[in-house]
Amino acid sequence: MIKNRSFYSDFKQKYGPWAVVAGASEGLGAAFAEELARLGVNLVLLARRWNKLNTLADTLKQKYSIDVLFQSVDLADFDATQQYLNSLDVEIGLLVYNAAYAPIDYFKDVADHELDTLVSVNMRTPLRLIKHLSAKMISNKRGGIVIMSSMSGLQGSPKIVSYSASKAFLMILAEGLWSELKPYGIDVVGCCAGAIITPGYQNAQSGSAPGTLRADQVAHQALLALGNGPIVTPGLMNKIARFVMGTLLPKKWAISIMKNNTKNLSR
Repeated sequence: MIKNRSFYSDFKQKYGPWAVVAGASEGLGAAFAEELARLGVNLVLLARRWNKLNTLADTLKQKYSIDVLFQSVDLADFDATQQYLNSLDVEIGLLVYNAAYAPIDYFKDVADHELDTLVSVNMRTPLRLIKHLSAKMISNKRGGIVIMSSMSGLQGSPKIVSYSASKAFLMILAEGLWSELKPYGIDVVGCCAGAIITPGYQNAQSGSAPGTLRADQVAHQALLALGNGPIVTPGLMNKIARFVMGTLLPKKWAISIMKNNTKNLSR
């Protein structure tokens, strides 16, 4: 829960009245939606699973008395995503891009169509969506963008090679946009997250890695970091791990550590 009173009172004015959460049906995306609803921001929720979106929307409307719009959309298809957003008559002041596709396997065994999906969901759509929504934010001289990256993007990560590469791309994107958009009153932060307790993570991994956080903790810290970017790493243990892995250790060692951490991942 957001506890900073001034942050609570100022948030909707600066980043509202509407926020788009891409990848919102469950897990971290749903946690972002609830944190924003708690702050009084109206929501546009995007994900594939209509039933989960419908349930989440009903819950948030009843609990927080906000307006919630949602659409079942494949975020690999930017054109369909853009078409839906263009049909809305709302002022969007915040984008949270949480959607990601992660084919878990050794690179030689990942199918070509899975790589195409990864490029679309993890790279093409966030690029185009940020470009599309930031145009109005620039005009309004205010807004915010949260881009979910990952500690797996700090170095090569065997068995999730393409995913970790796409997360490195998003981290660099956030850093550059933080500088470019700041003069227009737009806050950008890339969230370099460690392991998060979500249905997807629990399906892929048995047990919890050190530094694993709840989804609501990650969403909370990412939103608090808006205006203090370019990168936030939720959790003290993860901050230490990022410093050690990214600064102190030789790259070969960092990759070996990630190899050991990802070897038991499965689809």
